[in-house]
Amino acid sequence: MKKLINEVEKVVEESLQGLAKAHPDLVKLHPSVRAVLRVDSPKEKVAVISGGGSGHEPMHTGFVGFGMLDAACPGEIFTSPTPDQMYEAAKAVNGGKGVLYIVKNYSGDIMNFQMAADMLAGEGIPVEQVIINDDVAVEDSLYTAGRRGVGGTVLAEKIVGAKAEEGASLEEVKKLCERVNANVRSMGMALTSCTVPAAGKPTFELGPDEMEIGIGIHGEPGRQRMKVKTAREIVEMLATTVVEDLPFKAGDEVLAFVNGMGGTPLSELYIVYNDLSDFLEKKGIKIVRNLVGNYITSLEMQGCSITLLRLDEEMKRLWDAPVCTPGLRWGM
Repeated sequence: MKKLINEVEKVVEESLQGLAKAHPDLVKLHPSVRAVLRVDSPKEKVAVISGGGSGHEPMHTGFVGFGMLDAACPGEIFTSPTPDQMYEAAKAVNGGKGVLYIVKNYSGDIMNFQMAADMLAGEGIPVEQVIINDDVAVEDSLYTAGRRGVGGTVLAEKIVGAKAEEGASLEEVKKLCERVNANVRSMGMALTSCTVPAAGKPTFELGPDEMEIGIGIHGEPGRQRMKVKTAREIVEMLATTVVEDLPFKAGDEVLAFVNGMGGTPLSELYIVYNDLSDFLEKKGIKIVRNLVGNYITSLEMQGCSITLLRLDEEMKRLWDAPVCTPGLRWGM
């Protein structure tokens, strides 16, 4: 294992310290629990909070800031955060209009966020949760009952964060998040495995000429393993499954999100985007917004995922709204 780390047991702690030191104008660390907080979280605003295992950066800690998350709660690598993290983070950024937890559909995340929500509700703090389950690859996986939450989480955090920034109510913010989840679908693939520092060896094995279609962001098995194909062939496999699932149809306006799994060069992601654009054009599906880059990763895994979100006019406006976080910023 070759990684830029000091001590295995301090990987997450030291990474968070570096994040806070690099962006002191945007984020700060909670004094008593492992949580990243927005430095300027305003009052009279719904607090939008997410979290999950580390190793997927910039999600979620890199999305704390104006127009996105008020707090993020990271667990150990690929391990859910604890209820006290979500609870204390919510208390720290609660602006008086309630708390929305955006939760990826993984069993540990759901259980621990629910416990935190129960504790908040017991203190009279309004709290709602929305489960993101946009992965069309498999119905059940190692860590889930039902579909996994993947790239749609990033889009939900941006759009919902912008809505909360406008002063919307907790109910309005929750309904928007549910609408995003209902209209987003994703699927990914891997060319290589990744190595969790505590394990010291690859999570799974792939031959030098193999790829896995439908891989999860923790290395969970996908739909099938096969010989490596061209980018165009891979896009057709992923995008066909995504489009047919919702289904997306001719005339739809979409946000197309090509995400790298952490070890894929940006040049290759743009090849994927080019092929995706051609694929959707033939289907009569119009890309009106896009995002290309490494935003929800799996450590150093090589691969990509494709996410499509069917947009309405409100979603377009909120996507375009200013955002300023360590991992995503425009319009500021």
